[in-house]
Amino acid sequence: MNKFLFLSRLIFLGLILSCNSNSSSDQTDNTASDSTSKVTDSSHSNMNMSSVEPVPEIPAGARVYFKNLKEGQTVSSPVKVEMGAEGINVDTAGTIKASSGHHHILVDASPIEQGQVVPKDSTHLHFGNAQKQAEVPLKPGKHTLSLQFADGLHRSYGNKLSSTVTVTVKK
Repeated sequence: MNKFLFLSRLIFLGLILSCNSNSSSDQTDNTASDSTSKVTDSSHSNMNMSSVEPVPEIPAGARVYFKNLKEGQTVSSPVKVEMGAEGINVDTAGTIKASSGHHHILVDASPIEQGQVVPKDSTHLHFGNAQKQAEVPLKPGKHTLSLQFADGLHRSYGNKLSSTVTVTVKK
């Protein structure tokens, strides 16, 4: 009986610790101007990549683009970014759905190869709640912003669904 109680308490403690071990990494807040984008995208850390299907096919003619930013534009910080998608649906992260995905903004980073998971850090901003606009704080100077579309498991669609602009943030 004592062995059973000890073992059950040990398992319970292990479950509690494992559930809380990544809580600080899920606190990334991508500031954005619509209410849905203020919800933290916690789907990235909950992905089970052990048995997944291939990245979905990209529909013919699909593209992503910056609606409000042009190459060489001078902007103020925080930079308002409006993200567009044509020929493919913007949907929440977490499950793979045909002809859909969600946006990522890569700050001073190159687009991600097709099939690679988009990292989650300060230069790879995730919008897994189907956000289409955001405010990105940037220091003064020249910055490259890449819009990268990915499937429900944060796997990049590659260069075919990415767009890059260089902007200058004024002081």
